[in-house]
Amino acid sequence: MIEGKILKVSGPLVIAEGMRHANMFDVVRVGEKRLIGEIIEMHGDRASIQVYEETAGIGRGDIVVSTEAPLSVELGPGLITNIYDGIQRPLEAMRMVSGANITKGIDVPALDRDRVWHFTATAEKGAKLSAGDVVGYVEETDVIRHKIMLPPKSGGILTEIRSGDFHVTDTIGRVRLDNGDILCLSLMQKWPVRVARPYAEKLPPVEPMITGQRVIDALFPIAKGGTACVPGPFGSGKTVVQHQLAKWSDVDLVVYIGCGERGNEMTDVLREFPELRDPRTDKSLMERTVLIANTSDMPVAAREASIYTGITIAEYYRDMGYSVAVIADSTSRWAEALREMSGRLEEMPGEEGYPAYLTSRLAQFYERAGKVICLGSDRRQGALSAIGAVSPQGGDISEPVTQATLRIVKVFWGLDAQLAYRRHFPAINWLNSYSLYRDRLSPWFSEKIAKDWMELTGRCMKLLQIESELEEVVKLVGVDALSAEDRLTLEAARSLREDFLQQNAFEGDDSYTQLDKQYALMSLVFDFYEQARRAVAEGADVQKVSDLPVRERIGRAKSIPYAEYAHEYAAIRRAVGEQLQTLISAAQAEM
Repeated sequence: MIEGKILKVSGPLVIAEGMRHANMFDVVRVGEKRLIGEIIEMHGDRASIQVYEETAGIGRGDIVVSTEAPLSVELGPGLITNIYDGIQRPLEAMRMVSGANITKGIDVPALDRDRVWHFTATAEKGAKLSAGDVVGYVEETDVIRHKIMLPPKSGGILTEIRSGDFHVTDTIGRVRLDNGDILCLSLMQKWPVRVARPYAEKLPPVEPMITGQRVIDALFPIAKGGTACVPGPFGSGKTVVQHQLAKWSDVDLVVYIGCGERGNEMTDVLREFPELRDPRTDKSLMERTVLIANTSDMPVAAREASIYTGITIAEYYRDMGYSVAVIADSTSRWAEALREMSGRLEEMPGEEGYPAYLTSRLAQFYERAGKVICLGSDRRQGALSAIGAVSPQGGDISEPVTQATLRIVKVFWGLDAQLAYRRHFPAINWLNSYSLYRDRLSPWFSEKIAKDWMELTGRCMKLLQIESELEEVVKLVGVDALSAEDRLTLEAARSLREDFLQQNAFEGDDSYTQLDKQYALMSLVFDFYEQARRAVAEGADVQKVSDLPVRERIGRAKSIPYAEYAHEYAAIRRAVGEQLQTLISAAQAEM
């Protein structure tokens, strides 16, 4: 047992001596109450320890004991529907032990040791197994089949396996490893959070992660296995966007990490998700969700561990062959924890006081995303998509955390406070956002949705860019100075913004939009635009064209239920043609 004594306490930082034989990133127990900490720096026999709990009451001379093991997470049935703190302690179980006010030093296992799971073996006795091979499964929820896998870096002959009802710590089988040792298999395994789980091969991301959010899917798509960031000032709708992604993305599992944000935002998730239905499975969203809650009133240091805890759990489900989304809200609060610890360690600060290694730490997180061929002889494919919110002060995206993130991720959904003030949600600014996956995803959209999908979405972005240029002219000379063609362009762009890009997260048929309906809605806007241009060319008045009754039907088209949209859109197209023809006839009669 490695035991040391505290020399100094500085907030969440504790310095202890007598730790010469300890290792970097070992978990330690600090003081009489055995607070959880992690060694983050070694100098001779002195260890700098990041403590994940409130250090009030800890003093010089108190004992520090090393567990001689790195900070790890427990991986097994029972993760889904649970809510953990930043170091994977189950909040509900802790509340049952200590009451509403969680006491310091409490030690509760991450997975319930009393719960019984039914395990069905699929591997046969005597089989030659390699690392990552599936030996059986547990029905964890109605939508997730939890596959029990051989741990990485192990392989051998399966000498014993049995089906039945087990606790997570019970032995379900034994493997004689290639080196002759015997490995006892259980439903649970552990993995250090700071080490990425291995895979067989990394694949290029060629399939979109469909979110049902029109501005994302049509203009700035993210691939399964991709990375994205959502920067924006306070009140611009970061949390709304992330909740929408967590609710509706076509992934098998969501790991939602509340990293230093307000507790009421996690409360919203806990209240809404059990009631909301997944559009693909019609089951509760909580049946495919793992929550990591490290809110702003919890110890700062635990924020730093929370995103590693979350992404390690996500990698575990990815290794089963699932598509997983990790949503971190927000990496700015995580970076503030880095800055706090760096300052207390008296390191040379980088820009705005953040540590010089900020970018590399962010890269270590986002680089764990990807589409991969998992370990195992069946070569199953899994994907892990990482989406992080960034909260730059005052919306200044030139600050270090945003800029470091932009150098790493491939999708930038820039939120705009002005759009939010105009109640345009999602408040993603179409002029400065981008996706570097568009070209790579083009074949998928062309094959699965429509051959001209990319052409149509390209026209959307071009029209919005032209509108921006015309708005500058309007500010100088007024709209009446524009030509009929330009006035019509402004009307078409307004229709695209209000009738397509704007989306109501609280209205059932508008909150989530299928891709074929998105394509039909875009086509409807441009059909009206093209027919209106011809009508104006034949003498129709621009103002009368803009005031046609059918415009209101186009505006309400996004709220038409999915089962009825094809019939309704066809009726709207007929009405457009008829009403424009009436205008043309009246104009020609007056000539």
